Amino acid sequence: MSDMDSAGFLAKLKNQDHQAFNQLVQQYHQSLITVARPIVGDSWAEEVVQEAWVSIFKALPKFQGRSSLKTWIYTILKNEAFSRYRKESKTVSLEAQLPDDQKDRSIDDWLSSVFNKDGHWLNAPSGWDLSSPEALLQEEQLQKCIEHTLELLKPDQKAVFLLRDQDQLAMEEVCNILEITHSNARVLLHRARLKLFQVINHYQETGEC
Repeated sequence: MSDMDSAGFLAKLKNQDHQAFNQLVQQYHQSLITVARPIVGDSWAEEVVQEAWVSIFKALPKFQGRSSLKTWIYTILKNEAFSRYRKESKTVSLEAQLPDDQKDRSIDDWLSSVFNKDGHWLNAPSGWDLSSPEALLQEEQLQKCIEHTLELLKPDQKAVFLLRDQDQLAMEEVCNILEITHSNARVLLHRARLKLFQVINHYQETGEC
């Protein structure tokens, strides 16, 4: 359990302790920006997140722990983002961002072209040093490559990837936060993972990003 999940820290938050709240903001602010962008666009993301933090701070005394603190925060952000989305009516929903070729064929067809029924690669990336993955991921240059690649992902792909793989939210929670279908989330997540796998594979083969 992280310090932010401890009863002591939660008690401080519920008492609206400013130092604890600042820690919370530092931990989640960038992730909230990432989630807000595909919903409201770059121009409104920062403002929406700031509004969400105000709502979160005001609501903390009423937090009852029925969900995790993380899920609760993302839910408030989602509500703020979609409220702004409906108000501005300028952003295309995530569901509409699937490319035309993806709309014309089933998602399972696309997934089966990359993975087998067990979820393993049909054509696995070559050259990975699987004997020491920890050492591989600790390489500073590779970390920079991965961070750079994350910034190049489409906003919806990045949002799903960070919520599912970095923040370890259940897929159902990810879908609820972003208001997309499970099948759409699967496609976005697989595309993000594929891009990152390609970067790692290329780095292993060439030593370059």
